[in-house]
Amino acid sequence: MPNVRTHGSYRTGGLWAGAGISFGALVVGCGVALLGMLEFDERCNHGLIRGPGRLLRVREQAFPPATVCEFERGDVSSAGGTGVLGALLWLGMVALVVCLVVALVAEWFEPRLGSDLVVPTTRGRKLRRTGTAFFVTGSVFLMFYALAGWRLFTGPASVCSAGADWGANAPRTLAYSFFPPQATCQYTSGLTRRMNPEWVASLLMASAVPALLAGVGCVLAWLRLRAERRETRPGTAAADSALADQGRSAR
Repeated sequence: MPNVRTHGSYRTGGLWAGAGISFGALVVGCGVALLGMLEFDERCNHGLIRGPGRLLRVREQAFPPATVCEFERGDVSSAGGTGVLGALLWLGMVALVVCLVVALVAEWFEPRLGSDLVVPTTRGRKLRRTGTAFFVTGSVFLMFYALAGWRLFTGPASVCSAGADWGANAPRTLAYSFFPPQATCQYTSGLTRRMNPEWVASLLMASAVPALLAGVGCVLAWLRLRAERRETRPGTAAADSALADQGRSAR
């Protein structure tokens, strides 16, 4: 294919490897932290966990996963909340975010060849790579959205009563939003509660960022490939100039 041009692309293999290692470490670390949460709240409520002062309340922490027992003069948490495990989980999260964001943003550019950080590639290959990244990150976002917001599509006005037989005691939906998927429910007792915990909405918003970055890279790669195909189409001035250059170089 004589008209296929070679362009520069940043080396991102190390970044993707770092993102994969960080993700695997996060999965293992969160699993250990979740195991440490088992029955930790019951031990606090039964006085088996001692803290500074009287126990005020017990709450669940989203990240790092931990059960936190709040006492009058301080908190006591399970393994994931403090110590080495908590620090490693935060370190893994930072490494994952940095590697993922830098790798996705690097796909936006076409640097000049000649640097050790740049490798030759074609625009067709780059479109396939960015398209794969967009498919994966978009699928993760859609999966999280479906899990968190499926009840909104059964009818926003009755989202709080979806999925259960409440009879005459069905909770009312006071307010709702599709992004992030959230609703405020009021029960017959007067208690109001959110459909999803706040950490679920935060996780969903965070998962939209890689999908957006990958989508921008995919669109840019498609636009560049389309422009290149127009330029190299037979009969165009750019294609005739390229053929003339090839003829002169052959001589």
